[in-house]
Amino acid sequence: MHKGYRIYEESLREALRDPREAAEYLNACLADGSREVFLLALRQVAEAHGVARIAKAAKRGRETLYRTLSSGGNPTLETLLRLFDAAGLKLAVEPKRRSRKAA
Repeated sequence: MHKGYRIYEESLREALRDPREAAEYLNACLADGSREVFLLALRQVAEAHGVARIAKAAKRGRETLYRTLSSGGNPTLETLLRLFDAAGLKLAVEPKRRSRKAA
Protein backbone atom coordinates (compact mmCIF):
# COMPACT_ATOMS: atom_id res chain seq x y z
CA MET A 1 0.00 0.00 0.00
CA HIS A 2 1.29 3.44 -0.88
CA LYS A 3 2.59 5.43 2.10
CA GLY A 4 0.45 8.46 1.25
CA TYR A 5 -2.66 6.29 1.31
CA ARG A 6 -1.79 4.93 4.75
CA ILE A 7 -1.31 8.48 6.04
CA TYR A 8 -4.71 9.42 4.58
CA GLU A 9 -6.38 6.38 6.19
CA GLU A 10 -4.83 7.17 9.58
CA SER A 11 -5.87 10.81 9.29
CA LEU A 12 -9.43 9.85 8.30
CA ARG A 13 -9.66 7.32 11.15
CA GLU A 14 -8.52 9.96 13.63
CA ALA A 15 -10.98 12.54 12.27
CA LEU A 16 -13.89 10.08 12.38
CA ARG A 17 -13.42 9.59 16.12
CA ASP A 18 -14.81 13.12 16.52
CA PRO A 19 -18.63 12.88 16.40
CA ARG A 20 -18.94 16.19 14.53
CA GLU A 21 -16.47 15.12 11.86
CA ALA A 22 -18.13 11.72 11.61
CA ALA A 23 -21.57 13.33 11.24
CA GLU A 24 -20.38 15.63 8.45
CA TYR A 25 -18.66 12.74 6.68
CA LEU A 26 -21.72 10.49 6.92
CA ASN A 27 -24.04 13.27 5.76
CA ALA A 28 -21.82 13.96 2.74
CA CYS A 29 -21.76 10.27 1.86
CA LEU A 30 -25.51 9.98 2.36
CA ALA A 31 -26.06 12.96 0.05
CA ASP A 32 -24.28 10.97 -2.66
CA GLY A 33 -27.40 8.82 -2.77
CA SER A 34 -25.50 5.54 -2.90
CA ARG A 35 -26.31 2.96 -0.24
CA GLU A 36 -22.91 1.32 -0.80
CA VAL A 37 -21.05 4.61 -0.24
CA PHE A 38 -23.00 5.30 2.94
CA LEU A 39 -22.40 1.80 4.32
CA LEU A 40 -18.68 2.12 3.56
CA ALA A 41 -18.59 5.44 5.42
CA LEU A 42 -20.46 3.95 8.37
CA ARG A 43 -18.02 1.02 8.41
CA GLN A 44 -15.13 3.51 8.45
CA VAL A 45 -16.70 5.29 11.43
CA ALA A 46 -17.11 1.95 13.21
CA GLU A 47 -13.46 1.09 12.47
CA ALA A 48 -12.34 4.46 13.81
CA HIS A 49 -14.07 3.69 17.11
CA GLY A 50 -13.06 0.03 17.13
CA VAL A 51 -15.41 -2.45 15.51
CA ALA A 52 -15.40 -4.78 18.51
CA ARG A 53 -16.36 -1.93 20.86
CA ILE A 54 -19.05 -0.61 18.52
CA ALA A 55 -20.46 -4.11 17.98
CA LYS A 56 -20.62 -4.76 21.72
CA ALA A 57 -22.26 -1.39 22.44
CA ALA A 58 -24.74 -1.99 19.59
CA LYS A 59 -25.45 -5.50 20.92
CA ARG A 60 -24.35 -7.08 17.66
CA GLY A 61 -21.62 -9.59 16.89
CA ARG A 62 -18.47 -8.25 15.26
CA GLU A 63 -18.89 -10.49 12.20
CA THR A 64 -22.57 -9.58 11.98
CA LEU A 65 -21.61 -5.91 12.03
CA TYR A 66 -19.11 -6.39 9.20
CA ARG A 67 -21.76 -8.21 7.11
CA THR A 68 -24.35 -5.54 7.91
CA LEU A 69 -22.02 -2.76 6.80
CA SER A 70 -20.78 -4.54 3.68
CA SER A 71 -21.77 -3.24 0.25
CA GLY A 72 -24.56 -5.85 0.16
CA GLY A 73 -25.66 -5.20 3.73
CA ASN A 74 -29.12 -4.01 4.60
CA PRO A 75 -29.12 -2.73 8.19
CA THR A 76 -32.42 -2.32 9.98
CA LEU A 77 -33.38 1.00 11.50
CA GLU A 78 -32.80 -0.51 14.95
CA THR A 79 -29.26 -1.52 13.99
CA LEU A 80 -28.51 1.92 12.54
CA LEU A 81 -29.80 3.63 15.67
CA ARG A 82 -27.64 1.40 17.88
CA LEU A 83 -24.56 1.97 15.71
CA PHE A 84 -25.04 5.72 15.72
CA ASP A 85 -25.53 5.73 19.47
CA ALA A 86 -22.40 3.62 20.01
CA ALA A 87 -20.40 6.12 17.91
CA GLY A 88 -21.83 9.14 19.78
CA LEU A 89 -24.15 10.11 16.92
CA LYS A 90 -27.89 10.41 16.40
CA LEU A 91 -30.08 9.94 13.38
CA ALA A 92 -32.03 13.02 12.32
CA VAL A 93 -34.36 14.01 9.51
CA GLU A 94 -34.27 17.45 7.90
CA PRO A 95 -36.51 19.03 5.31
CA LYS A 96 -35.18 19.29 1.79
CA ARG A 97 -33.94 22.69 0.89
CA ARG A 98 -36.16 24.23 -1.71
CA SER A 99 -34.91 26.75 -4.15
CA ARG A 100 -36.82 30.00 -4.08
CA LYS A 101 -38.87 30.70 -7.17
CA ALA A 102 -38.34 34.01 -8.87
CA ALA A 103 -41.11 36.46 -7.99
